[in-house]
Amino acid sequence: QNHGISDPKPGQWYSQQAWLDSFKEISEKYGNHTLFEIGKAIPKNAKFPPEIDNIEKALSSIDIAYHMNHRNGDIGFYKMVEHDRIGKKILMHCKNPYPCDFDRGIIIAMARKFNASVKIDLDKTKPSRKDGADDSWYIITYN
Repeated sequence: QNHGISDPKPGQWYSQQAWLDSFKEISEKYGNHTLFEIGKAIPKNAKFPPEIDNIEKALSSIDIAYHMNHRNGDIGFYKMVEHDRIGKKILMHCKNPYPCDFDRGIIIAMARKFNASVKIDLDKTKPSRKDGADDSWYIITYN
């Protein structure tokens, strides 16, 4: 409400900037862990087609859902760049305006739908939005 979204309704479109400003306020008031928890909640109640039945398909589906729920302009992406099936390691590249901790929450929640033991780390060898970059890279490991 502080940023122009009062009484949100399903099926309505809202300003992305208002949403991002809300995230900034949440981060400042409650910390980045809260953004991580919000991100984790996004996929919790989502229904998935039966063909999304493994971690690779789940992480690839994030970009599809992202584009279904955003419109107008260059909105960016969530992209699985590498998947080492033997080493059980995935590299994700995320170029969008959302905070890193929100992205991490979404990614880990989707990965955990198909693998109970998942770890996600910001790839510190690459620039990230935490450092002012336009994108962030994540390393996901699982058992």
